[in-house]
Amino acid sequence: MKRKGNEFKEYLFVDGYNIINSWSNLRELSSLNLEVAREELIETMAEYQHYSDIKVIVVFDAHMVKGNTGKKENVKGVEVVYTKENETADQYIEKTLDSIGRIKRVRVATSDWMEQQIVLGRGGTRISARELEVEISNQRNLLMKKKNKEKDKTDLFIGRLDEEILKKLNKWRKSNE
Repeated sequence: MKRKGNEFKEYLFVDGYNIINSWSNLRELSSLNLEVAREELIETMAEYQHYSDIKVIVVFDAHMVKGNTGKKENVKGVEVVYTKENETADQYIEKTLDSIGRIKRVRVATSDWMEQQIVLGRGGTRISARELEVEISNQRNLLMKKKNKEKDKTDLFIGRLDEEILKKLNKWRKSNE
């Protein structure tokens, strides 16, 4: 589903810590540095949002942080939410789903079975951490194939140019660097 103007037709809520603890590369990173694992997840989701045209909202639990009032920030176009004290990521997602789940297409990425059932009951669809990882991997593979195909076309075109034109192009390229 593509976006109309600035409005997204589909939203993907990502339960941040659930995904970090489910993907082996992020789980390993988090054992060394949780902040780096969060940044890597956000970076991955920003790339995904860019190519899929699906609005991504990554939600991290901060409900155990005393006095925390919650925080929202925009990182590379991805909305990143840190919940407030006494509010879990699940609760935040459920509350937001209640307000938009019947109007917009909403998916929630979590491997929490109970949360998946609640999401389905509130008008959303669910995608497991593993399914999201596979979807992102497939998307990357398609992009690489497309990029390689474009490179092959360029190489074929350049291969048809005679030596004199190639020399002039290289000279022109060097003078513009």
